[in-house]
Formats: sequence, structure tokens, C-alpha cells
Amino acid sequence: MGMFEANGFHVTHDSDDPQGEVVVVNTCGFIADAKEESINTILEQVARKNAGEVEKIYVMGCLSERYLADLEAEIPEVDGWYGKFNYKELLKSLTPNPSIPSEARPPVAFRGGEGRGQTRKLTTPRHYAYIKISEGCDRHCAYCAIPLITGRHQSRPMEEILDEVRWLVSKGTKEFQIIAQELTYYGIDLYGEQRIAELIEQMADIEGVEWIRLHYAYPTHFPWRLLDVMREKKNVCRYMDIALQHISDHMLTRMRRNTTKAETMALIERMRKEVPGIHIRTTLMVGFPGETDEDFQELVDFVKWARFERMGAFAYSEEDGTYSAEHYEDDVPEDVKQRRLDKLMRVQQNISAEIEAEKVGQTLPVIIDRTEGDYYIGRTEFCSPEVDPEVLIRQDVKLEIGKIYQVKITDSEEFDLYGEVIN
Repeated sequence: MGMFEANGFHVTHDSDDPQGEVVVVNTCGFIADAKEESINTILEQVARKNAGEVEKIYVMGCLSERYLADLEAEIPEVDGWYGKFNYKELLKSLTPNPSIPSEARPPVAFRGGEGRGQTRKLTTPRHYAYIKISEGCDRHCAYCAIPLITGRHQSRPMEEILDEVRWLVSKGTKEFQIIAQELTYYGIDLYGEQRIAELIEQMADIEGVEWIRLHYAYPTHFPWRLLDVMREKKNVCRYMDIALQHISDHMLTRMRRNTTKAETMALIERMRKEVPGIHIRTTLMVGFPGETDEDFQELVDFVKWARFERMGAFAYSEEDGTYSAEHYEDDVPEDVKQRRLDKLMRVQQNISAEIEAEKVGQTLPVIIDRTEGDYYIGRTEFCSPEVDPEVLIRQDVKLEIGKIYQVKITDSEEFDLYGEVIN
């Protein structure tokens, strides 16, 4: 998006009613729901093209990376298909004649995705941003198509990432969500060792960085120094997003997760011991091929034991080309998958309600994201944008979007808090 604007295009992002002459749909191809959303978005734009509302539609991203030939045949109305990393080719095909004044160049409506680097255009509110520190994954979990789409793990050079953070700070960004398909592997390909702890430590020392939050760690060979950095650096949020997927040794082996139940439980215990108050977010899977009632009950008991502050879950869906698609039968009926998913989320709903209720009476730093109705909507350090609980503050006093306030929590619901500013 940044490169589009640098080449004279006017770009809007995820507009409800895109008006661009050119629409670019950036797709996801990870799981069934994401693929369905991507296809529906493409078809919506095709309908707009047929109605004469847009002139050109281009599609890029993970879905077209995986299914290019099929998509070209199924949706011929699309003017061009590009893979996940072909944004330069897309830009080249769209770059306008330099003799045309910029105000006369066509607008582009860009649907989905994030930019990177110092040419990037923020699609979030100015006060927070996502920083991708690597691309790809060297793990080979049985169910996962990411290595098939993105290839092997490639870390970005540390100084490049730090320069991007400094640049964003200069533009007013103060909160950073650090993301990768496999966060804890960072640095092995470039430096011969895990360097995630050093990266976050240096990032935390940049003046103007107020919050850093970590997403998508992997449990095997966890870099323990990262917990020291989280404990010692006040602007590194006590928050760890680490997908565990399952807990029974039977399932972990079939999923090719290279860990055990005992190791997983020891990991959680050590995290909580070394970083008091840490909020752990995880993702779990139900209905993987071969999952028995006993496996599932073991997972439910584990969730009750771990009391995750944040947890999501999804039902297994077979992905073309993965180990499980080629070696296992998808033998858990869909209705059983759904029942298990519903039960697991009911258990987590009660846990979440209890954990959020424990915050009532506490005073916590809260960053203000937006207004909605009669409330300011904010988040504590324990909450990532869009996926975690929010704090609702009545608009009795004027607050500044993007500023952090001390807020006394006055009430709670299952997934949200209410509070009042005390300073």
C-alpha cells in the first residue's frame, strides 16, 4: 500500500463501499473459514465490477498462492492473480504513466492485508501497529499449510525491524504487536541462534515505545531469556500468545508437535512463575483425526487446570497437501467436532468471566482506541486489538485517543471490563 501511494495512487483500506477504479483483494488461505471469507470478498467485488462500479479487480495473497490455476478457471472476471509475495509485479502492472498528474491518477481500493517497511501505510489507528519480524515456518505440524504457502522461515534483519519501529514512533505509534508465523524461531536463519529476546530488549529501549506485545510463539525450544526481558522491561506487556493446539500425548504425537503433555504443563508453570501476572493466550484444536472422547476430555481438564486468560479454539479442517490430509482419515464427524468445540468454549467462557471479575477494584493502565456510543473503548496491557477483552469508560470526561490513562475497574462481564479514569 505504501508503494502504491509512493507511485501516485490514492489508496483506501477495507472500505465498506470501496470507490476505487481498481480493487485489490489480499486473501488468506490458512483455514476453511478464512478461505471462504476470501472467496466471498472476491465474488462481492466481481458483482461490483459487473454492475459497473469498479473497472479492474486484482487478487493476491495466500489463497491465490495455493490455488492459482483453480481460481483463474473458476473466477475469470478477475483481471489478474498474484501470489503472496508478488506485490512488486502487481505494482508494476498498475504503475501509472509518470506524465499523468498525481491528482488525476486512479484510486485503488485495497481489501485486506498490512504493509511493511518504511514505505508502509498504517491501516490501524495511528497509536498502534503490527510488526512482522519474519515470514514462513520451518515447523512441520501435521495439519498446517503455512510452510506450503510461505516457505521456510526467513527472519528480517534486526536493524531493519528496529528502524521500522523508530520510524513508526516518529509518526506517533506507541504500541507494537510483534507477529510472525513462528515468533520464537527468530534469528536462527540469520544469526545461527534464537535472537527474539535480544530483539525485544533493544526494541524496548527505543524512546517512545510504550507497549510491546508478543504473538505466535511455539512451545518447543522456548527461549527462556524472553521471559527475563518481559519481567525486566516495563514496556514489554506481560502477555504471551502461544498456540498449544492440544494436550494429550496421543494427539500431540499425531499432530507432529514435537512436545509432550508434561513439557507443555511445565512450560506454563514456568511462565507464570517467572512473569507474575502474565496473561497467556492460546489456540486449541478439536476434532483432529483420531481424537477420541478420552483425548477431548483430557483437553477439557487441561483448560480447567491452566485457566488461560485468553483462549480461542477451532475445529479441524483438512488442508490440501498437509501431512494429515495425506496420511490420516478425517474421521471425527462434523457434528462431534462442533459439540466438542462448543463445550470447550463454554468452559473457557466461565474461566474468562472469573478472571476478568478478579480485576474489579484494580487500577490498570488503559490505552484508548476509539469511541463507541456513550463509551470510550480501551485496552489494558493484557489485551491485543480486536481479539481480546476491552475496557469501556463512560464519556464523562474528555479523553485522547491513543493515550494511556490510569483506570479503576468498576465492573466486569464475561469478556469485557468497565472502568473510570482516576487521573
